Amino acid sequence: MPNFDLELVDEKAAARILGFSIKSLQNRRWKRQPPSFLKLGRKIAYRLSDLQAYLDACTIEPMHKG
Repeated sequence: MPNFDLELVDEKAAARILGFSIKSLQNRRWKRQPPSFLKLGRKIAYRLSDLQAYLDACTIEPMHKG
């Protein structure tokens, strides 16, 4: 059986992890902007791995001066 990364959090926890308001996260979903989400019936969930990938994509590395 495949090893699925299904550690899920709700939108409140996802907003806290990302530093967004819940409303901002809802607006991003409506606009189909990252991070990816799951719709499970009426519930919205986020994979922790997707939140981490989103944060990684937003990371800006400092330029080395020297």
